[in-house]
Amino acid sequence: MNLQACTVRGWLVLAPILALPAGAVTTEIGPGDNLQAAVNALQPGDELVLRGGTYTLGSRFSIQLIGTAALPIVIRAKGGETPVIVYPNTSQNVINVESSEYVTLRGLEVTGGSHGIRISDSDFITVEDCHIHHTNDVALSANVPGSSYEGLVLRRNHIHDTDHTGEGMYLGCNYDDCRMFDSLIEGNYIHHTNGSGVSQGDGIEIKEGSFNNVVRDNVIHDTKYPCVLTYSTVGNGRPNIIERNLLWGCGDHAIQAAADAVIRNNIILGAAQDGIRNQPHQSGVPSNLVITHNTVLAPVNSAVRSNSIAGSVVIANNALFAQNGDAIRVSGTTSQLTVVSNAGSGGLTGVSSGFDASGDIGLDLVAASYSGQLPQDVFPGGGSLLMGAASPTYLAVDDFNGLLRQGSADVGAYQWNSGGNPGWTLAEEFKELLLIFLEGFESGNLSNWSSSQP
Repeated sequence: MNLQACTVRGWLVLAPILALPAGAVTTEIGPGDNLQAAVNALQPGDELVLRGGTYTLGSRFSIQLIGTAALPIVIRAKGGETPVIVYPNTSQNVINVESSEYVTLRGLEVTGGSHGIRISDSDFITVEDCHIHHTNDVALSANVPGSSYEGLVLRRNHIHDTDHTGEGMYLGCNYDDCRMFDSLIEGNYIHHTNGSGVSQGDGIEIKEGSFNNVVRDNVIHDTKYPCVLTYSTVGNGRPNIIERNLLWGCGDHAIQAAADAVIRNNIILGAAQDGIRNQPHQSGVPSNLVITHNTVLAPVNSAVRSNSIAGSVVIANNALFAQNGDAIRVSGTTSQLTVVSNAGSGGLTGVSSGFDASGDIGLDLVAASYSGQLPQDVFPGGGSLLMGAASPTYLAVDDFNGLLRQGSADVGAYQWNSGGNPGWTLAEEFKELLLIFLEGFESGNLSNWSSSQP
């Protein structure tokens, strides 16, 4: 198989070199052409290439296309150019993707309107390398009641400066009224969803009933509500996975999950409330939760807090540094609670063991503080309390950098290395990561995409 390498927003991607399918058509248009008519003409396997410039929409713009796994339909920017799609007032969303399958939007700049991109009752939709900003509401949503969303891929998008409800991504519906499943949200850079007109402003919100989704390698900061918020799956399927994300400046909790989630290898530099919080939300109560190998700095409140526990909760191998509050605070029915091999500093409430509180943020981490912002280096320092202190029972397969731990039992999001951090330096930008996309890694086969399954 022939591979090509390219760098996309700081990610090195190795991908198969694929020719257009026989009979497929590539059409190139510019801002003076009829965008809606060009979209309506697309057939399975076709590509629509948009030249740079501003495409100002004068009426509701809708994509209603059916591609196939073998013949997806692609709407993309011309190489090296930036098409800017604008709805000049708030009466309509900029882009509506409706009743569609196997459609990819790539490299588009989207601004204005109500929602930037709103997906309705569609499956296997990919939105990647898009820049969505200064919308009057949610930047990117899949939240139309009665809809089903399978195999969405939301990758490497830059989202910022939303308004009103203001979520970066709003995925699924309240009370399981629509659901997203088997989907991948990775490598996005989301920030400043906390403007003066924003009432909610979560970074990524996955609503009740959505299941088996992977949220990984995102950088999220300066939100009004949690940086990442998930509800329960209400028994619809496997837990959601939240892993390898960098979060700070979260206006509420950094990660809030009611139930049915695996939360691992995340780095949290600070939040207005708790670092990781579990609490009842709609039909979900804290249960079926695995919280492992996170590094959490808590300038205020608790690093990890689980309220009203009603089922299985595992808190293990986390590096937790709480300046004034608890490292771990729990309540509820704790007969199925496991707390083991966590380390750092701070108090305990509701549990009396499973945490080594002899740590010191200045000694155990290379260059960390409770400022709640960058610059920070939370890699373990030489002789850190975190080294070799993890429970092998709950050892994650990889670390924040995506490197295999290979049995190295270090507490927190990083596997220690004598030469220092071998990966990305934390920054206000897309996370750098080596990814290899090979044949067979399709959006409908998410079981192979996560580094390990719960």
